[in-house]
Amino acid sequence: MWRFIRGVCLVSVLAWGVSSPAQAQKPLTWDEVKQRFEANNPNLLAGEIGIDESKAQEVTAYLRPNPQASVGVDQIGNTTKQPFSAATLNASVSYLHERQHKRELRLESAQKATGIAVSSQSDLERNLIFNLRSAFVGTLQAKAILRVATDNLAYWDQELKISKDRFDAGDIARIDFDRLELQRIQFESDLQTAEVNLRTSKIQLLMLLNDKTPVDQFDVLGLYEFADQLPPLDQFRQIAQDNRPDLKAAVQAVDKANTDHKLAVANGSTDPTITVDAGFPTISEAYLSYQPPLREYFGVGVGIPLRIFDRNQGEKTRTQLDIDRNQKLLDAASAQVFSDVDSAYATVNSNLILLRPYKSQYLEQAARVRDTMKFSYEHGGAALIDFLDAQKEYRDTELNYLNLIGSYLIAAGQLNLAVGREVLQ
Repeated sequence: MWRFIRGVCLVSVLAWGVSSPAQAQKPLTWDEVKQRFEANNPNLLAGEIGIDESKAQEVTAYLRPNPQASVGVDQIGNTTKQPFSAATLNASVSYLHERQHKRELRLESAQKATGIAVSSQSDLERNLIFNLRSAFVGTLQAKAILRVATDNLAYWDQELKISKDRFDAGDIARIDFDRLELQRIQFESDLQTAEVNLRTSKIQLLMLLNDKTPVDQFDVLGLYEFADQLPPLDQFRQIAQDNRPDLKAAVQAVDKANTDHKLAVANGSTDPTITVDAGFPTISEAYLSYQPPLREYFGVGVGIPLRIFDRNQGEKTRTQLDIDRNQKLLDAASAQVFSDVDSAYATVNSNLILLRPYKSQYLEQAARVRDTMKFSYEHGGAALIDFLDAQKEYRDTELNYLNLIGSYLIAAGQLNLAVGREVLQ
């Protein structure tokens, strides 16, 4: 019994099926698995590139308008003999002056878009970490069940050896010995199922890590146990409000919508275009004969669009509505946070209620009943069916306990997902 409890609490065996210890890598802890995930997961890395793209948009948003330059030749063909005698070279430079802090508002909007991208990336990581944690827990659970299945089969083989000696001595009938041998099929089936589940869990974990290590050479190490105490619900609610990246992104979206509305209002204002031009006449006899003589000139002009019809009315209305829309989405995100926390908390608490009596009572009772029925059967005080039932009850109790721990750890991961960071290990 104590061997079983120690094996369940700390799953530390090396990878199953490895022919040589030199072929297997060191078992990875949860922190090491998470570090590899953050360094190698392609979805996470793609999201980081998205943040860099958003930062590049900030550069574009803050660029000034390019000035316009033009060059031309005027007064060509005043005389037939000398068509360029009175030609004048014209050059002009114009620049659009943006008013109402348009460039600053564009930069502010782009920076807030980057902030939303960062929060969205954190939210992506939050969800992927939950998937990673579930695969990690599934691997630990499969290893614990495999160990129990191996121990149960070894225990039953020992029982069969004793029963064979009793059968050879004429102490039990052939039918009883045959039924005991047939019972071994169930233990073999449990073992094979546990091995398949372990390989499947490892494959899923390797996929999330983007790791090409062979399954037989990959292993993880961790504590497969539950924490008996659970902090109050209000504490988790507060942590969620402070840490949920999707809630933060919703708040940032409202802030960006306000900036976009200010930009739309600014874009409705008139931007003048300032032009500076100069002319340089050709120096020739014809040039000198003009009265008065043609001379170089310099001019300044201002062009102002008459915004009679288009004053950016549509964007002003759209961005104002977008503020209200994002505010409603923020309210929905806030309600979803509380719903997620409350649901996950209830699931964790329910698992704890079931696990406590298993640890304090049921495991010990099941082992005691099995050992008592074994002793009674071997001494003729109990029927074979009673012994088989006791063995089945013990095996079911073990598996139920291990599966409940797995359910608790998954629920704990769900609660970590709900609050936005790891609060339960």
